Formats: sequence, C-alpha cells, structure tokens
Amino acid sequence: AKEMRAVVLSAFGGLNKLRVSKKAMPEPQEGELKIRVKACGLNFIDLMVRQGNIDNPPKTPLVPGFECSGIVEALGDSVKGFEIGDRVMAFVNYNAWAEVVCTPVEFVYKIPDDMSFSEAAAFPMNFVTAYMMLFEVANLREGMSVLVHSAGGGVGQAVAQLCSTIPNVTVFGTASSFKHEAIKNSVTHLFDRNADYVQEVKRISVDGVDIVLDCLCGENTGKGLSLLKPLGTYILYGSSNMVTGETKSFFSFAKSWWQVEKVNPIKLYEENKVIAGFSLLNLLFKQNRGGLIKGVMDKLLNLYNSKKIKPVVDSLWALEEVKEAMQRIHDRGNIGKLILDVEKAPTPLMANDSTETSEAGEEEEDHEGDTENKERMPFIQ
Repeated sequence: AKEMRAVVLSAFGGLNKLRVSKKAMPEPQEGELKIRVKACGLNFIDLMVRQGNIDNPPKTPLVPGFECSGIVEALGDSVKGFEIGDRVMAFVNYNAWAEVVCTPVEFVYKIPDDMSFSEAAAFPMNFVTAYMMLFEVANLREGMSVLVHSAGGGVGQAVAQLCSTIPNVTVFGTASSFKHEAIKNSVTHLFDRNADYVQEVKRISVDGVDIVLDCLCGENTGKGLSLLKPLGTYILYGSSNMVTGETKSFFSFAKSWWQVEKVNPIKLYEENKVIAGFSLLNLLFKQNRGGLIKGVMDKLLNLYNSKKIKPVVDSLWALEEVKEAMQRIHDRGNIGKLILDVEKAPTPLMANDSTETSEAGEEEEDHEGDTENKERMPFIQ
C-alpha cells in the first residue's frame, strides 16, 4: 500500500504525544473525494482534542485536524461537480493533518482562483463559524453592537471583517495587549483581555451590547449575559478557559464549570435575553447540516470575491513543527490563523524530536488510552 506522512496523536496528553509518522494512504469511498493536501488549519479545538478535553473523544492513535486545502487527486463513485486537478478546501472529521485525505463531497468547496492554499485552509472553520453565529443565530443587523473575545484570533478576525460588511456595527473586542497595535483597525473598541471589560463596555454603551460571542466560558458567561441589551443574544462557541496547562487539568475544568453562572429561564424571560450555543463540527458531522453549511460557504465566497473579507494567516509551519505551532496557540501568541504547510521543510532547530517514532513509556500509555476509550464515537464539544 502507498504511504503518506501524517501527524499522529499516540495518546491524549501533552505535546510529546504528537509525532509525524508514515501511514497507509486512504482511497476514496463512494461519494468521497481524495485530496492531495497542501495546507491544514490549526484551531483551538485541536488543543482540546490533544488533551482529551472533549466529550467522548475518539480512540487513539488518531490523526487530528478538521480542515484543509489541496488538489483533487481521485473521485469516488457517484461524485459529481468536481474533477481531478480542482483546487479545493474541505472539512474533515479528523485526519486533516496528513499529505492525503478523503472526505465526503458535501464537505468540499472549490477555491477562488486568487485564493492561496494557506488562505483556503484558514477559511472554512473560522468564517463559517463567525457567519453562522452573527447572521443565522444572532440575526446581526444595521446599527447593532457585538462583543467578541480573542479578537486577534482566527474567529475574532473573521467576526470583525463580517461585521464591517453591515453598516454602523460597533465591535467591542478583548485581546492580549501586545496584539492591540496589529488589530486596532479591525474593531471599534479594544480592551485588554485581563481588564474589567464589563465596566469598559458600559462606560461606552450604557445599555450594553446586542450580541456577545464567547469562546472562553467560565466566569465570562455571567459577564456576557449581564452585558446584553433586551433582545440581545449570548452565544457560547468554545471553552478555552478550561485549557490552562499542556495537559488536561481537572482543576481548571472544574473551576470553569463552577464559574459559569447557572442560567434561570425565568430571569431570561424577565430580561428578554437569548442564550445560545454553537458548534460547527457537531452541526456538520453529528447533525448532518452539510447542505446548510454549503449555502453559507457560497455567501462567504461571494464576499471574498468582492474583496469584503480575507482570511488572516498568522504563520506557516511544517508538519514536523506541529508542537511549536500548538504552543503558539496555547500562549495566545497568534494574530489570525496558524497553518500547517505540508510542503514546507522544517526549520532545523525546531524539528528536534517531532519525527521520532516513540519514546520510553509511551506504548503502555497508548494501551491504557485504547482500553479507556474503546468503542467511543468522535464527538466534539
């Protein structure tokens, strides 16, 4: 069987559980496309997958990654609308961080001629998430206001760009202070992520905001709800506060959980507030809404082609540099999206031990992980 390079997570845990290994190359099943991958997107959810910090994680070893771009190399039976050689971007239910992936045709989209492979790998997760939260869930309209956390990240930048397509939308953003200079033009009001942003927002807008987009969770849930105007919408789409160290921490998980303000439906009724959740991966892979996402992607590509939105790429990394790339996300160092460039050669200093096949003690841990997670289906929280 033909082989390919792939990033393999041998067991849940720290960065040392990631290795670039050789794996058998997949072949397309009926209704699937085989894609020669050029670039893959890194998302915060990938850190949570690595730690096993998700509900019902899949069995290890596994190849992480949920989005990629590349060239169609083969078509499965009954595939229509694509040809070998097409430039595409795709959602993948795991397995994206590899030289070749196969995924159902409903999750694949053609790339505009002037979009690079790295931009295409930065596009699907961030822009579809941002668009659906703003327009499908929260019904963003002219003159509204939005608060977005992690304004310098991939979703934060997508939110800011999409808000700019609607007249007179005010965007409040929180981000690490060292990012402010780089992103100050993309949001209306920018606050330090460690500051008391509730008071800062209320100083500028006494009534609060119409939409809160929360990827942090924990104590920010109560703060976000308190900032909503009547008929405002709070949307939880991540829980990055649960990731404090390199490995899964029960303490940080419990702390975040107990800090979440317990929501009373009667209080929501009295205050005319809406609380919602959004998980793109569940929508795609558990709830079979690929057709809905395709419609959103068509709208986004129209916005891209009319030069109203453009993915922000922070940096490119070789597959062998995946640990360092993940650490940059963990340190909240990125402005925009980190991309694994499949054809990039690793920087000699960075490739240190990423290509080793194993390390002492890892096999026993793998075995434990396997028995612990037996027969579990992938489910992204």
